[in-house]
Amino acid sequence: MPSPWSSSRDAFPEVSRLLIERAHEELVAGNLDDTRLQQVRPLVRASWERAWQSRVGAEGRPPLELGQETLEAYRSGHPLASVMDLIRSLLLPGSAEDSGVVVAVGDHAGRLLWVEGDLRQRLLSGEMGFVEGANWSEQMVGTSAPGTALALGESVQIHHAEHYNRLVQPWSCTAAPVFDPETRRVLGVIDVTGGAEAVTPQARMLVDATARAVESELLVARLRARSESARSGAGRSSGRVRRSTGRARLQVLARDRARLELMADDGETVVELSARHAEILLMLAVHRHGLSAERLTELVYGDSATADTLRPEMVRLRKILERVSPDLVPQSRPYRLTAPLETDAQNVLSLLDRGAHRVALSAYTGAVLPESTAPGVEEFRDTVRAALHEAMVTEASLDVLLAYGEIPEGQNDAEALRLCLEMLPARSPRRAGLVARIERLDAG
Repeated sequence: MPSPWSSSRDAFPEVSRLLIERAHEELVAGNLDDTRLQQVRPLVRASWERAWQSRVGAEGRPPLELGQETLEAYRSGHPLASVMDLIRSLLLPGSAEDSGVVVAVGDHAGRLLWVEGDLRQRLLSGEMGFVEGANWSEQMVGTSAPGTALALGESVQIHHAEHYNRLVQPWSCTAAPVFDPETRRVLGVIDVTGGAEAVTPQARMLVDATARAVESELLVARLRARSESARSGAGRSSGRVRRSTGRARLQVLARDRARLELMADDGETVVELSARHAEILLMLAVHRHGLSAERLTELVYGDSATADTLRPEMVRLRKILERVSPDLVPQSRPYRLTAPLETDAQNVLSLLDRGAHRVALSAYTGAVLPESTAPGVEEFRDTVRAALHEAMVTEASLDVLLAYGEIPEGQNDAEALRLCLEMLPARSPRRAGLVARIERLDAG
């Protein structure tokens, strides 16, 4: 089946892009009375003003609010999970990988839960943080189709320079909110992002039609479930899925004493763990399938230790977790976590897997528990470093590679520095510095 995005005819008409860019510069500077602002579409101008008044930055990437484990658990129970096949069939028929656009589905708060579509476009958009788990609400990135559609409760199209965030201005997008078919509360948003083909009148009709089809499918599914429940005598109490509202995150990058951050509806709790407890909890977070006492001892203490060395520390760790987060208390035989626990290091790996190299590099603040000599930690530390190196030298853009060359891992990465040298223009002033650094590494 041909892609509905293969033609860019009847694209969204452009007011002078230069005029919009200058109007945006004036607004960001606080000159809300500049006459050029009157030539910007009222919908866009009002969104810009909301972003400016909320002190949204005109540059920078959205926060990654859902780590991989939390994301998977959350979206599996989200109402839109059951209609993702319908969305794909309408917006990404045929070969999604070559569709030319990115299709994203987010929740009511603007957090992206699914990002699919053209592989190359996903890699490029990932550089600006358009990835699963990121928050694209107006409060975080200003004017964009998904965030502004949620803010207004209607479909919108945002074209190039109309975006509030400068990093997003090369892109165009169309988005429509999805409503609960009975209560009419907002369930989420459907977005198509790409070039001019993503903001044609046909694009808006297709995204709107998809949102309405989703609402109809949700209603039909509910009516069918109620009918089957009534016939089976199960009653109204069945079928509700209970989900935990809390999140747990372990910060281990560039830290000798890890921080355990516990987020719930009633606030946030932060616990600073001892070095040994950090090592144990990190190993359990990395090895989700569980570890025998002997294997966990080996990963934390080395080959010469016995399980008797581990057990007193496990008792002390359990007592701490029972006070602050009973759900996180490890089970035994094998030792394992039964509640989701994110780590900042695993989030970096997830971002690299999703092609969000720039965001991953920003999230990588340093080595995993740098002072730890636990064999399992050293192995995981090397895994993260190797994944970062591999992504940089095989897929990253030049500006990301140059940024990588400034962090400790990149400063000593001769392969990455040579690649930067190859990619730089012949007359770039950066070449001399790179040559000197490479020569120092070769001499050492």
